[in-house]
Amino acid sequence: MRLKYVGPKPIISHTGIEFDQNKEDKFIYLNIIVQFIKALDHEYIDNKVYSFDTNSQRLSNDEIFQELDKYCPDIKELIYSEDINIEDEIDHNIQRAHDNQVLSETDKKVLENNIMIMRDYMIQRAINKKAYYCAIGILSNLVKKDNIDYIITPMYQKFAHVLHSLQGYLQSQKVPIDTKLEIYQENGKLLVKLDVINRH
Repeated sequence: MRLKYVGPKPIISHTGIEFDQNKEDKFIYLNIIVQFIKALDHEYIDNKVYSFDTNSQRLSNDEIFQELDKYCPDIKELIYSEDINIEDEIDHNIQRAHDNQVLSETDKKVLENNIMIMRDYMIQRAINKKAYYCAIGILSNLVKKDNIDYIITPMYQKFAHVLHSLQGYLQSQKVPIDTKLEIYQENGKLLVKLDVINRH
C-alpha cells in the first residue's frame, strides 16, 4: 500500500489504450498539499500574517504518506477500501466487455486484455485520488479550526488546482463556507488568493 505517480487517466477500448492528458494523476498535487498542511498547522496570533517558503524540499513518496498518516489516522483504511472499490469496478468492466453484444469475440478479448493490462495502474490512480481528497479534507479542517481568512500563493497551476479543490470542499460542507478565488498581479508577480468570505 503505497502512494506513487502513475499517470493520466487511461481511455481503454478494443482498439487500444490512450491517455487523457487533461485528467492528471492526483499524486502530482500531494507534495504541495502536504506543504500547505505543514504551513497552516501551527498556533496563530490575531492579525499576524504568516508566510511559508514554497521552494521547500520535495518530499519522497514515503514521506508524503507518513505526513498524511499523522493528520488522517484512517488513511490506510480509506486507501484499502478504495482499493476494493476500484477492483470491483474493474471486474465489472471486464464482465461488461465479456457480455458485449456489439463487439466480435476477438475485439472482446482485446478489450478484456487491455483492461487487465491497466488494472494496477487504475488501482494506483484511485488510491492517489482517495489520498488527495483526504488531504484536502485535512486542509479544510485547518482553515475552519484556525479561522484562516485567506491563503495567497504564487500563480502556479498546481497551487491553483489545490486551492480550487479546497474551495470546492469548503463550499460542499454541511454548513457551506463561502470563498472567492482570484488571480492578480502584485510587484510584477502573478498570485492566486483564496479568500474565506463567510463562515455563517
